[in-house]
Amino acid sequence: MSEVIQKGKAAKTASYLMSAATTKEKNDALALIAEQLILDKAIILQENERDLVAGKEKDIPASVLDRIMLNEERLEAIAAAIHQIIELTDPIGETLTTIPKENGLTIEEKRVPIGVVAMIYEARPNVTVDAAALTLKTGNAVILRGSSSAKYSNMALVNSIHTALEKSTLPVHAVQLIEDTNRETAKELFNLNGYIDVLIPRGGKNLIDTVVREASVPVIETGAGNCHVFIDKTAEKEMAEQIVLNAKLQRPSVCNAIESLLIDNTWFTKHGEELLKKLSSNGVEIYAGENVRNVYPIAKEATAEDWGTEYLGYAISVKLVDTVEQAIEHINQYGTKHSEAIITETDAHAEKFLQQVDAAAVYHNASTRFTDGFEFGFGAEIGISTQKLHARGPMGLEALTSNKFQIKGNGQVRN
Repeated sequence: MSEVIQKGKAAKTASYLMSAATTKEKNDALALIAEQLILDKAIILQENERDLVAGKEKDIPASVLDRIMLNEERLEAIAAAIHQIIELTDPIGETLTTIPKENGLTIEEKRVPIGVVAMIYEARPNVTVDAAALTLKTGNAVILRGSSSAKYSNMALVNSIHTALEKSTLPVHAVQLIEDTNRETAKELFNLNGYIDVLIPRGGKNLIDTVVREASVPVIETGAGNCHVFIDKTAEKEMAEQIVLNAKLQRPSVCNAIESLLIDNTWFTKHGEELLKKLSSNGVEIYAGENVRNVYPIAKEATAEDWGTEYLGYAISVKLVDTVEQAIEHINQYGTKHSEAIITETDAHAEKFLQQVDAAAVYHNASTRFTDGFEFGFGAEIGISTQKLHARGPMGLEALTSNKFQIKGNGQVRN
């Protein structure tokens, strides 16, 4: 029996036990996990260093190494996120609808766990803990399959989670890690029908496209982040600069950092060169069309591919437009339906942008970096859905639930 099937069976069994877990049992287990992560801090950071050393030897880009890297501050933030999840209302058991029938039947729609959630993800070891905490809180079991680049970090984190669960009333096998990181194992996970209720990929475009194309189990698509900021002609100069620099530079390697900048021609004539200089001085490579390069010759020539590229680093594409309609059209063509922003003092333009841009999160006069489960008050996120069915945007607790109709009677039969 393969590792995937073995752990799939174990997770399925655990999911039935998890569906009966009380809120107190789940919260107590989460508290134990948060505590254990700090207790095991030295070994977790030691194993994380193994991943970082191996990554440098393989010439993994610095932006990816930043995703993999754990330190005391990040580990404490992960533990703190678990405590925030503990404080959130448990959605399981919530009555969504009550329908009293004339024949005495009572029909209730209840919120219930999905069952077994599988996660396949790249680089980020924090996802290991976030996914485990969110699924446990919602009474689910989880199968985790990280990438080889974070293998030792993930194993150390799951060992700590298992140590904590052994002290709790929850089943230890509610959290499973697929340790074999080869492609064939991933494909086996994609098609583990009968054991997996939903599969959530979290990573780059290639991973997500592969899962969507090849999986036979239900998938929630979490898209790549080719995010845009559009600077409208009435944008305040200082605000525009502050938002663009934050959205690009605060953490360039994440999916809600911007990769493309659209600028109204009028605004660019007045302020564009100064903004581009500030981006360049922070190490950002600029790819642009001829009209931008005429003003700012340091910029490199943009190809059609650049408009759709998620750089995940210190690079950005820049395009000039004449109207908000042109900006919206460009974003809807090249965006990944993740996070998009307009900077403007014209309310009508802001409203048009918010209504017509097809994305999970749209912003007016704010940085796209806020598209995050923690910032949205979810404690953590299982991913950011860019599709429209079941869940969209940062997915917290409610996104990991389904519904069940419970019908109570006293002997009714249908005529």
